[in-house]
Amino acid sequence: MFARQLDDSYPEIVRRNLDRLVWARLVSNACYRYAPPFIALIASGLHVTVARVGVAMGIAELAGLASPIVGRRIDRSNRILAMTIGMIGIIGAVVLAACSINTVMLAAGLFLLSINKVVFDTALIVWINDHVAYERRGRLVGIIETSWALGLFIGVSAMGIVATIFNWRIGFLVGAIAMGIAGGLVVSALPRHEAHPPAHQVQGGRVPLRGFLIVATTFMLMGGSQCLTITFGPWFKDYFGFHSSGIVAIVVVLGFIELVASISSSRVSDLWGKERSASRGAMLMAIGGAAMAIGHGHVVIAVPMLVVFMLGFEFAVVSVLPVAANIAPGSSGTGLGMAVGAGTFGRAALSPIATSTYTHVGPAVPTIIAAAMALAASGLAATYGRTPRR
Repeated sequence: MFARQLDDSYPEIVRRNLDRLVWARLVSNACYRYAPPFIALIASGLHVTVARVGVAMGIAELAGLASPIVGRRIDRSNRILAMTIGMIGIIGAVVLAACSINTVMLAAGLFLLSINKVVFDTALIVWINDHVAYERRGRLVGIIETSWALGLFIGVSAMGIVATIFNWRIGFLVGAIAMGIAGGLVVSALPRHEAHPPAHQVQGGRVPLRGFLIVATTFMLMGGSQCLTITFGPWFKDYFGFHSSGIVAIVVVLGFIELVASISSSRVSDLWGKERSASRGAMLMAIGGAAMAIGHGHVVIAVPMLVVFMLGFEFAVVSVLPVAANIAPGSSGTGLGMAVGAGTFGRAALSPIATSTYTHVGPAVPTIIAAAMALAASGLAATYGRTPRR
């Protein structure tokens, strides 16, 4: 299915295992993305406010601060073992979140989910980098990143439907079961003898100064995106009367749009240049966010502009990931870990800010913050593209 998008010039080991890897990442993304759109439903089930659940989600995102350490460790480790540990950890974390009786347990489950997803994602991308040259990674990473969109389009939609019929806890458990199945297929198929670092790889490479432009870009992209991801559910419920089924419908649309963006990025980012592609995607986010802020009280403006915002985000983040994995010479995990850590810290920092400002002021303020951060990301990515390598 996914491997058909690659020609014979890509390594056979990658083409043979790509479908399993994408499906496993799809499920992990669904588990990770499930909570924000249904934050109001979870808050109601725990008998707390949306802002309090937002704080729990923000605490959980702090797990991303371990990403640089995880990246350096994976640079020296067996990639398949790291993927396996990450997937097992995701299953346990999702079960813990499903069994939560208060926001402390929920935060613990989501924290473990975040850190184990960092392990799985980083190991997967580093394994890809071991086998594919940088100049050809844009297309491959674009294909892999369709799992982010499909995780929302297929995974979160299915979990959300289950949550609507039963409750949000059962939705989490469906994700845990699916992760077990997908993880089993990956572990049983990938060859362990090719999972160690290449002999020529530089160990412990440092991120040069210009690389921190990309680290800052991921902070802005993911922090800005979180402002809307975590507030559009209660926003559309409170202002436009959307119920859980309506939020599921929005999730389906967003998943489809993100899929279009991932496919588009996989086809043009190598041609346009990955930095320029990221900058253009972020600019589209800024335009959509600004329009939403102006028309936040009108459903005919807010819903389409949310689609535009998420389209730009997906295009930008898919384009910037291959760059992030290349900012530390010879150490893909180190560079990617720094960027992912910055991105997850952005989500952690903006989760309580977005939910708090929404609760006390309304949706315009978190939307303005999202647009401003997207504009900054566009400038940072463009600056990196113009800065000569040393």
